[in-house]
Parts: sequence; structure tokens; C-alpha cells
Amino acid sequence: MRTLGIDPGLATMGWGIVEEQGGQLCLVAVGALTTPAGTPLPERLHYLYDELRRLIAEHRPESAAIEEIFFGKNVNTALTVGQARGVALLALVQAQVPVFEYKPTVVKQAVAGYGGADKKQMQEMVRMTLGLSLVPKPDDAADALAIAICHIYSNPMLRRLGEA
Repeated sequence: MRTLGIDPGLATMGWGIVEEQGGQLCLVAVGALTTPAGTPLPERLHYLYDELRRLIAEHRPESAAIEEIFFGKNVNTALTVGQARGVALLALVQAQVPVFEYKPTVVKQAVAGYGGADKKQMQEMVRMTLGLSLVPKPDDAADALAIAICHIYSNPMLRRLGEA
């Protein structure tokens, strides 16, 4: 199973593709899409959409996992992340890639075994799980890999429940 994980963001959208092969998880590709701060919002969203469509066409994921929005104190950030997330969802649905959404605590629980794991713990678990020598950079890319790993771990149960 090949899964595209997405950590949504307007300035930086992390993405990572993980494949399960014979019970082992393997890194296929990882990166981040960045948009310049001074660029008008519609152009930034259009760039994210186009790049996601290109990644989907190139890597042909069988499923996608995206992080649900965590509403902190900054409403403006939540709104722009929500718009970037919406563009990602649109690109995935148009490409007919099944989409699964996960809360940050669920991702942390699945990957690190603790829903309150900090960023360093998560990055180290991603590195170890995928057998990498270094933690993927930027942080958003490592987060996207964690989301993909969470889905791969969750998918057998979702199939049994009839949700995948």
C-alpha cells in the first residue's frame, strides 16, 4: 500500500509518501511545498494545488492521509491552513485518491505510542520506523511522513470496520 501523507500549511505544506512492502515501511519520497509570503493568497493556493496534482500523478498513491486542523490561539493561521487543506482535499478527491483524516493526538499515539509526544520524539520515531539515517527536513515533511505512517498502521483496522 502506497500512502501520501500531508501536513497542510499555506507557507509550507509537508508531504511524504510511504509504502508498505512485506510488513516493512519504506520511504518513497518526501518534501515540502513552499509559497512566498508576499504572493497573493489565490496564487499561493493555485501553486499548492498544481504541485499536489503533479505529485499524485507522479507517485500514484493508493490512499492519502491528512492532518485535521488544530485550532490554537491564532485564528488567521487556522483560516489560511484551512484554505490550504481544502486545496489538498480537492486535489486528492479529483484524482480519486481515498482520503483519511487524523487528529494530531491520534498520529502521535500511532507513531510514538503516546498522544502527548513532542516534535523531537515524533521525528525520531519516523526516522527509526523508516530506517533513515537522518530525520527528514523540514519539520513539515517529517510530520507528513508521520501522518502517512499513522494511516498505514490504522488501515487494517479500518478495513475490518468497513471504513477503508
